[in-house]
Amino acid sequence: MNNLKNKFSIKDLENLTGIKAHTIRIWEKRYNLLTPKRTETNIRYYDLASFQKMLNVSYLNNNGYKISKIATLTSIEISDLVRKIATENNLESHAINSFKLSMLNFDQVLFYNTYESLLRDKSFEDVFYDIFIPLLTEIGLLWQTDTITPAHEHFLTTLIRQKLLINTELIQVDAKPKSKKTFVLYLPDNEIHELGLMFLNYQIVSHNYNCIFLGQSVPLESLPDILDYYDDLVFLSYFTIKPVKEEIEDYIKDFDKLILQKSNAEFWILGQMLNSLDLEKLPNKIKPFKSIKEVVSQLK
Repeated sequence: MNNLKNKFSIKDLENLTGIKAHTIRIWEKRYNLLTPKRTETNIRYYDLASFQKMLNVSYLNNNGYKISKIATLTSIEISDLVRKIATENNLESHAINSFKLSMLNFDQVLFYNTYESLLRDKSFEDVFYDIFIPLLTEIGLLWQTDTITPAHEHFLTTLIRQKLLINTELIQVDAKPKSKKTFVLYLPDNEIHELGLMFLNYQIVSHNYNCIFLGQSVPLESLPDILDYYDDLVFLSYFTIKPVKEEIEDYIKDFDKLILQKSNAEFWILGQMLNSLDLEKLPNKIKPFKSIKEVVSQLK
């Protein structure tokens, strides 16, 4: 078991399980649901077993079980009931909890077993939409609140990246581009959050389009070189944290000047940094998207 995160504050439990801290305290006093431990300096904390129990309690509570009933069950009975409900329905929530637990334990086996169990009922595409996207959103919030360390985030995202690479390679073997349109996928300077872009690469290839994946932190000045090789281009980028709010308008203007005004290319963009733009004032060849699914709908 790792020694990076095996002690949790009540605020950590709130962030990880979605149960408010004051509710956890009430459940402790009224139902003796948890027994917090104390450090040598008398500071309360919860161990990994308590965290796992609260994940399961949260899951049962969200599925209609009253806390008064849950409190009468042993930890083993709670785990068995969670597995039973997950088998019958609501597999997504249970899987997300399992992935969070694998992350906090740096447990690759639990990650792989959870992933393989999902593939019995879902396609890889469905796993990414239904599980990985909400999981990654939650992980981002946990990282921002210091509930998890960068090591935890990197552990999880590296395993998801592996699955993206494997599944993309499988479809690339038989890929037969249906048109001359070529997509160029890249992230701007100092942008490293590439999982969304990697999934778009998977989707574009699976829809039989030619795709050039450039990946993280690509200087804008290097992109015009591609214009010499292809006539029908769509540049596609994912703005998660870059360009920053103060620079994004200038970035769009520079892209328009360097590429769009000198070619027939288009520029498709998505990501949370688009909230800093006035989308109504974008150049005609730039298309903003709210989600990955919206981009994929344009590939049909």
